[in-house]
Amino acid sequence: MLALLSPAKKLDFERDFAYRAAGGSPAPRSTTPQLWDDTRALIAVAKGLDAADLKRLMKLSDNLAQLNVERFAAMPEAPRADGARPAAIAFDGDTYVGLDAKSLDKDALTWAQQHVGILSGLYGVLRPLDVIQPYRLEMGTKLATERGKDLYAFWDDRVAKRINAMTRGHADRTVVNLASTEYFKVVKRDALDSPVLTCTFKELRDGKAKVISFLAKRARGMMARYMVDTRAEQVSALRGFDYGGYAFDEGASSDDELVFTRAS
Repeated sequence: MLALLSPAKKLDFERDFAYRAAGGSPAPRSTTPQLWDDTRALIAVAKGLDAADLKRLMKLSDNLAQLNVERFAAMPEAPRADGARPAAIAFDGDTYVGLDAKSLDKDALTWAQQHVGILSGLYGVLRPLDVIQPYRLEMGTKLATERGKDLYAFWDDRVAKRINAMTRGHADRTVVNLASTEYFKVVKRDALDSPVLTCTFKELRDGKAKVISFLAKRARGMMARYMVDTRAEQVSALRGFDYGGYAFDEGASSDDELVFTRAS
């Protein structure tokens, strides 16, 4: 199986981190994003944008727009240049609080590298140890390129084909959708070789089960962490997810959606 996450707007390129040792083994090696040639083409387009363009395209404040102009201007030609950091460490939003990749040891990160993917407007799809530079480019951005009017047109079926390669050799090739609608839309289903299973996380409040956005984001990360911790290889293993007090709701679930609820 392959869990797919959204990236995070919040980034951490400042705090020091050290991988946990696993029996004294060395830290895992970082890797190069597999769609780098496409990323480089996008960077070339983004370098031609000014702060007003970014403000309009992504509805950013003046300060954030200027910051990201500077980030794109500083983007290197080589993916593994100074300042790069593994994606699962660099992303720092609610989902990545749930995943807590900084606490994974080498063996766990090695497994995650084969079973967790991170969708990205700039990089297409990343593995946890793929290095990235600081950036902001949301998947829904209507950035026109020679391939079309937006990032969905730019990536076309490239992300789905890369996911096919990532799941090749898995006993169960199910894609576990832990991403937002905006991001999962980039995965062209007609080009995907795998079945898709979506996980939904709800809070029980006043007798009703509701999706609370920031809590659901954190739970998606926790599910990815659960998969890594338990080395989950089959869909049936996901039903045991109990991190954060969640429990499988069989009555609300279906063949293509697993629903988990908890009392708030």
